[in-house]
Amino acid sequence: MIVIATLVAAAGRSDRLRTALEAMIEPSLEEPGCLAYQLYADPNRPEQMAIVEEWTDEAALQFHFGTDHFRQVAETLAEVLAEPLQLRRLTDIAS
Repeated sequence: MIVIATLVAAAGRSDRLRTALEAMIEPSLEEPGCLAYQLYADPNRPEQMAIVEEWTDEAALQFHFGTDHFRQVAETLAEVLAEPLQLRRLTDIAS
């Protein structure tokens, strides 16, 4: 399962958002069921970022949502986002 999280930093908060999201990469990749976890930024609008994740299944994603590092970043997101994050779940249509 592919998950795309899109985030928009409030004015002046892009660096803090990027730092918080970068801190999520290593611990997320160490979680059971995490196959990929990559952060991207829009080169023309650096306040817009996306995380593209791949999980073995919904249970692995739900486990991720309960980890300490996810709860910590959620607190930061509440302070730095200009709008609520958007989360899209995608599945392989060929399966």
